[in-house]
Amino acid sequence: MKSKFIIAYILFTILVFPQSYISDEGIPKDSSYTVYGYYQKELVRFPFIKITKKEIPANVMEVSNLIYKSIGKRNLKLDLFFPTESEKPIPIVIFIHGGGWRSGDKSFQHPLASKVASKGFLCATIEYRLSPEAKYPAAVQDIKSAIKWLKKNAKAYNADSSKVTLLGCSSGGHLAALCGVTNNIPKFESDYLLGISSKVSAVIDLDGILDFSHPAESGKDTSDLYPSVGKLWFGTSFKENPKLWIEASPINYINDNSPEFLFINSSISRFHAGRDSAVILFEKHKIKYKIETLPNTPHTFWLFDPWFKSAANIIGDFLKK
Repeated sequence: MKSKFIIAYILFTILVFPQSYISDEGIPKDSSYTVYGYYQKELVRFPFIKITKKEIPANVMEVSNLIYKSIGKRNLKLDLFFPTESEKPIPIVIFIHGGGWRSGDKSFQHPLASKVASKGFLCATIEYRLSPEAKYPAAVQDIKSAIKWLKKNAKAYNADSSKVTLLGCSSGGHLAALCGVTNNIPKFESDYLLGISSKVSAVIDLDGILDFSHPAESGKDTSDLYPSVGKLWFGTSFKENPKLWIEASPINYINDNSPEFLFINSSISRFHAGRDSAVILFEKHKIKYKIETLPNTPHTFWLFDPWFKSAANIIGDFLKK
């Protein structure tokens, strides 16, 4: 009986977590989302696309793997890109990678971060705990900790701690939005650097959802063998615990003190879940917002040419204003 249980468990693990592994540091990881994998997928629809490679401009310096927070023996790291020369302190932009809250890597944001840095910004691509390692809301707490660390160390990099923008892509866009609208809510804060606020000035959301109760997200779990990335992150489906999914929806926290928003969206509407309802709330609370939609684009347009340049220019223009 015991051997049958073991075999069943192994088969279940293979089916549900076919790309899960333990890193050299002993951290549970998932490799289901890679830039090259998405490239192969999108080639069918867009045979002309090319992966945008990291190119460090001559006026930009890169500093890698700075530890911004330690949890026991676990070190969370970030990479910095910033102009080599600047007459005055520069604003901070924090880049949050996507991957369905379960996969991905901070290096995915390197091409965009280095490009934006060349426009006069301190850009940080951050690591945060994903669902194989820690469930919701650990990722939110990690990102807020990174905000605090960057504010604390701003002077060392000639940065302005009063001007911080969160930029996230896909699930990273959702996390940027959630962190941006939940200032001083205990559940989402940690006891790290208590004297520093995690409040930000703006959020740039690239195809990240704002409402987990939207049918495009809440109705995904129709099979126990193939749980949605949301269920893997929360540890429960929407049907089993709708309150938790609603709690993690940025749309429910928009108020008079919310930061300014820029949405850069693909042509795939399901990745805009909650955006139009959020716009109603932005207008009610007199929060500035802007929507840019790139026509005929894949979900991860920011990773590929020919759309990378357009996205970088939209971001640069928004930040400068």
